[in-house]
Amino acid sequence: MERAIRCGVTIFATDRSIAVAELARAAEDRGFDSLWVPEHTHIPTSRLTPPPTGDTELPEQYRRCLDPFVALTVAASVTERLRVGTGICLVAQHEPLVTAKAVASLDTVSGGRFSFGIGFGWNRDEVEHHGVEFRRRRDVAREHVLAMQRLWADDEAEFAGDHVRFSPSWSWPKPVQRPWPPILIGGAAGPALFAHVAEYADGWIPIGGSGLARAIPELRRVVAQAGRDPSALQVATFGSLPDPGKLAHFAAIGVTEVILQLPSAPRDAVLRVLDRHAEILRGL
Repeated sequence: MERAIRCGVTIFATDRSIAVAELARAAEDRGFDSLWVPEHTHIPTSRLTPPPTGDTELPEQYRRCLDPFVALTVAASVTERLRVGTGICLVAQHEPLVTAKAVASLDTVSGGRFSFGIGFGWNRDEVEHHGVEFRRRRDVAREHVLAMQRLWADDEAEFAGDHVRFSPSWSWPKPVQRPWPPILIGGAAGPALFAHVAEYADGWIPIGGSGLARAIPELRRVVAQAGRDPSALQVATFGSLPDPGKLAHFAAIGVTEVILQLPSAPRDAVLRVLDRHAEILRGL
């Protein structure tokens, strides 16, 4: 029987954690719907931006992330059903012509199993090392996505904005999922983020489950006001603790997928946690 809510897992995939191929196969074998990985291109040694985790020191896994497109291509190549997703891609830090090609290629080789989770970034130095003013990163990210959408959807694509500009161009392959893979924006609830979702995305990635019963109806209202179908909205919450009652509540309020955290650790430690999460699935 199909579950009322999809369940996936996320991990900081690094050079010291469980191999991505083994984790992907294990997640699929245990009935999970998806595997998501975050990214940081690098972590500046400066301490101008406090860790978002609240820790005094930023955990080592942040500086050791695998490239998400490489990692997810490996995951897709050894599975048949498992969806793979960026959770999240710091899209302002990516050149859009190259990234559009990477997204379309991954969606092609996976047979249409890619979800494009994106975000704006929290580390000022990291963002600015990419030549992006921190205060403009949301504007840059928006244009990058709008430009990529033209490359995915149009046979001859062009774009002219404040941050991206290219003349009519060809770019193939096109994504298997048309007009493009689902785009979900990560971030805290609020008018600015919901406006971004309503304009150019397909869903929202909140961290944790606090306040969702109020936030999801508001997001649906904003999406409907923009002339789009709120019933098609995807909401994939990251970082919630696996509890059958909580998952049932999430399904009732409109969460479409719950993404459970795995430790960034070697094989045995990760598989123990994965097995505990799988017990929750069997109860749904």
